Amino acid sequence: MGIVGNDNITLIALPTVYELFRYADQKNISLEDAAVEVKTNDVENYERLVQDKRLLLPLDHPDPYRLWVTGTGLTHLGSAVSRNKMHEAIQSAETLTDSMKMFRMGEENGKMKNNIPASQPEWFYKGNGLIAVPPGHSISSPSFALDSGEEPEIAGLYIINKKGNPVRIGFALGNEFSDHVMEKINYLYLAHSKLRQCSYGPELLLGDLPDNIIGKSRIKRKGETIWQKEFLTGESNMSHNIANLEYHHFKYELFRQPGDVHVHFFGTSALSFLDNIKPQHEDIFEISAEPFGRPLCNTLLIEE
Repeated sequence: MGIVGNDNITLIALPTVYELFRYADQKNISLEDAAVEVKTNDVENYERLVQDKRLLLPLDHPDPYRLWVTGTGLTHLGSAVSRNKMHEAIQSAETLTDSMKMFRMGEENGKMKNNIPASQPEWFYKGNGLIAVPPGHSISSPSFALDSGEEPEIAGLYIINKKGNPVRIGFALGNEFSDHVMEKINYLYLAHSKLRQCSYGPELLLGDLPDNIIGKSRIKRKGETIWQKEFLTGESNMSHNIANLEYHHFKYELFRQPGDVHVHFFGTSALSFLDNIKPQHEDIFEISAEPFGRPLCNTLLIEE
C-alpha cells in the first residue's frame, strides 16, 4: 500500500488501508496524518504494478465475510435528454411503475438537510468480500447469467470504528456489474441480477466527493473501443445526496458492527445495455474519471 504520485507509489509501513485505519483510530488522528507517520522512502513504479496485476483493492477486510457490498439505485438524474424523457413519462403516464414512483420520490425529496432524513432510496445487497475483484483482474460472469454488463459508479468505502460509528474512508471508481437482461424480465429479479462479482479502485479519493464528475465508460474488444459513453455523477447530477444515502444504509444496527467494512455503490446514469451492446468473453471494461487518477480496468470472463 502506498501514496500515489505521478509515476510512482511511495510505500507505507502497513500492508493495507484497513491496518492504517486501525493505527489512526488508536491514535485518534486522521488517515492522512497516519499515512505520513508511517511513510517510507521506498517507491514502486505504478505502471509496472498495473502490468504485473499487483494492484490490490483500495479497501478490504482480512476476513472477507465481514465486508459488506451493497448499493442504491434510481439515484441519478442522468443526462439532460434522459432527464427530459423521464419527466415526460412521469407527466404523461396514467399509472406510474414502481421504478418511476421511486425515482420521483428521490427527485422531489432525496436530499437530506439539517440532519433530517429525506426519502428512502432503492437499496440492494450485492455480496460480501468474496465477490470483490482487484483492479486489473478478471470479472467472472456465471454460466447461467443472461447478461454480463458493466455499471460505472462511484463507491463509498467505510469502516465501522470501535464505538460502532461508520467512518467514511474515501471514494473509489467502481464497476458494479449486473445482469440487466435478468432484471428486465421482472423487476423482482433485481436481487438475483445483483449477485455478481464487482470491482472498485484502483485509487482511493480522500475527502469530499466533487459536486460534478464527468466520467467515461468504455468497452474494448481485441484492442479496439466498441462502445464508450460519458456518465455524470456527483451530487449535482443526483436526485439523492450522499448524506441521505449513507443515513438510510447505516441506520440499521446490523451495519454498524465495530471492525466491519462496507463498500456502497451510489448508482449510475449510463449503461452499454441501454445501447443494445452485449459484452463478450475477454472484453475489457474501462471506467475513468479525472478526480480518481488511473482508470479501473477489468477483463470479462464468461464461465462455460
